Amino acid sequence: MSDNPRIVVGVDGSPASEQALRWAVDYAKAVGGTIDAVAAWEYPAFYGWGGTSVPAEVYNPEELAGRTLAESVTKVVGQDAGVPIRESVVPGNAAGALLQTAKGAALLVVGSRGLGGFSGVLLGSVSRHLTEHAPCPVVVVREGHAEGGAHSV
Repeated sequence: MSDNPRIVVGVDGSPASEQALRWAVDYAKAVGGTIDAVAAWEYPAFYGWGGTSVPAEVYNPEELAGRTLAESVTKVVGQDAGVPIRESVVPGNAAGALLQTAKGAALLVVGSRGLGGFSGVLLGSVSRHLTEHAPCPVVVVREGHAEGGAHSV
């Protein structure tokens, strides 16, 4: 590991992703690391079909992802996280954006299920995909289990 390990964390505004961010910040403080907080965005599959597209100024998923990311970071760490946090809004699906950002990272941290997850499912489709394909170790923080509820893969 480098002198300042880079820890990538996926943030989508869900309680599980906010717990993952909290875990990642605590870990970064312990190891002298830096945080790359990442929110992915993409247009819904139905966007623009049949001439029913919504103007970008009405529905802008990139802007919404950025606002959600900033609000989550502020909610979790306030004005001073105690570690450097870089916020990135990346186009594409969550798994692809996180895999790309995690190249060269020391650790990738995600919640067990994000906004679209089914209640009771241990790992969502994104976290499962990441544990199988990530270029670095992955920690999955289970919703409601921020203290001691992380599982590294």
